[in-house]
Amino acid sequence: MDPGKVAQLSAENAAQLQEGINLLLSRWSALQMAVENEWGGRDSRLKSQQLAADIFSWLTQSKEPLYIDDLENMLDEFMLSLNTEIADGSVEEIAEKLMVMHEECLEGDYKSIQILKETNPPRGVVPHIRQDDSSDDDNNDDDGSIGDDDSSEMVVDAPKSQSNMNNNDMMVDEPRPNTAAEAEDGWTVVASKRNKGRRN
Repeated sequence: MDPGKVAQLSAENAAQLQEGINLLLSRWSALQMAVENEWGGRDSRLKSQQLAADIFSWLTQSKEPLYIDDLENMLDEFMLSLNTEIADGSVEEIAEKLMVMHEECLEGDYKSIQILKETNPPRGVVPHIRQDDSSDDDNNDDDGSIGDDDSSEMVVDAPKSQSNMNNNDMMVDEPRPNTAAEAEDGWTVVASKRNKGRRN
């Protein structure tokens, strides 16, 4: 599409786009987690519905050319309004899918929307996001980091039950009880401290 020209959707295409936006946002696990946990307050779900309306309005009623950076900023700012900072790259991914979906609808092509309809939303997948709660001093106790880097916030990683099922994750360098042989060879066995009080 020529960036200098803003194409308009037909009524049918616009309806398909609106449905596609809702489907895509319902499958954005970072957003759904923030909504379900009400990180943005009791009206988090209403806010997410308003986001869908705002995106639809931006895509269909903007008189200016549409740039993906603007959409990414909109998504970022919205997630921050839910006290959630995204660190898993999903903002860029969602923005790209929305732009592609809009382009397809302009051409009367609903392929990506159809794929969303046919796939079930993922269950139990937790993205790398964090709840941005600067007032909680407890977050800084676990590690000795200073400043506002990722490790000083509440980082939500994949559920432990999933990683524990993988045998490779269980193979950690733990000191063996019998260390006499190593000591005789001049080796000193020191318990690893890297897993204590820190999250990777």
